[in-house]
Amino acid sequence: MAIEFNTIQKEGLSVQIANAIRDAILEGRLAGEERLPSEAELAERFDVSRSTVREALKRLAAQNLIRSERGSSGGAFVNRITWDEAQDNLVTTTRLLIGMNDIPLEDAIEARFALETSALPLAAEKRSPDHLADMRREIARQRDALTSDEAFCASDVAFHSAIASATGNPLLGFQLSAAFEAMQPLMNMLVYKLRDRERIADLHEALADALEAGDGGMAQQQLEALSAYTRDLAAQRRRPRPA
Repeated sequence: MAIEFNTIQKEGLSVQIANAIRDAILEGRLAGEERLPSEAELAERFDVSRSTVREALKRLAAQNLIRSERGSSGGAFVNRITWDEAQDNLVTTTRLLIGMNDIPLEDAIEARFALETSALPLAAEKRSPDHLADMRREIARQRDALTSDEAFCASDVAFHSAIASATGNPLLGFQLSAAFEAMQPLMNMLVYKLRDRERIADLHEALADALEAGDGGMAQQQLEALSAYTRDLAAQRRRPRPA
């Protein structure tokens, strides 16, 4: 295990040690499931007390980067993060960034549709019957008058997540699904009183038809129509109400 340690103590020692190990994990110098040296070995390597090392390991465990196992073969191990865990983390971070930094709704709309537009050619090429069936099922839910606003929002996310999955690229699908999960509910809840659910379902159906035909260009046109409608709803929401 190669860990560089900055001896300039601008922060507490435990923070420096935790950061050094974290950097080693992020840079691939520590692999998933790899066992870290013992507390005694780390204390000797960093020339600190074992209690300082223990505090650093607690910080890493709180970030879900490592886990501790007991027994003769136990110790501290690097966690191998799952796609679901990574997506949950990205969704939470994105929502916090939007919520805490007062990101304009228009900027969120622009980012969300720009990401999906880039994926449509792949989705049109690689979509499977199962992906199309998922999209059609969500469109049916959206047309159901008994579907609540909350369920409609969830269906909207599921529809676009099916497009992300249809790209056949796990990393791209992960990034897109996380973006939909983070931003789409916010967008939907802000404009749900203004939106025409049938119009959205129609736009979704036209998009699914284009993907089924393998026509990436037409799919992009339909997504742009959905983007324009969403931007129009955001503009309506910002207009002052009559006295």
